[in-house]
Amino acid sequence: MSKLVRMMIQDTCPYCKRAFEMMDELRAEHPEYRGVDVEVIDENREPELADSLDYWYVPTFFVDGRKILEGVPTREKVGRVFREALKN
Repeated sequence: MSKLVRMMIQDTCPYCKRAFEMMDELRAEHPEYRGVDVEVIDENREPELADSLDYWYVPTFFVDGRKILEGVPTREKVGRVFREALKN
């Protein structure tokens, strides 16, 4: 079972769109990543939750409340989110 993963986004963010693409690519290459559920939270739709978290840029990924990636995503950084989520 994987840890809780939260992804903070904005609908219009091009980096968020690219992060979703990277997640799909990585899941296709690493079947074990498919078991990681990602709770996607649009900060404009849930401002109270967004304000309660420590980040400035989107996308931001938290794994069990710990910030793993903030800002411009790369395949390596998105992969780290999955690996952290699957760590025992």
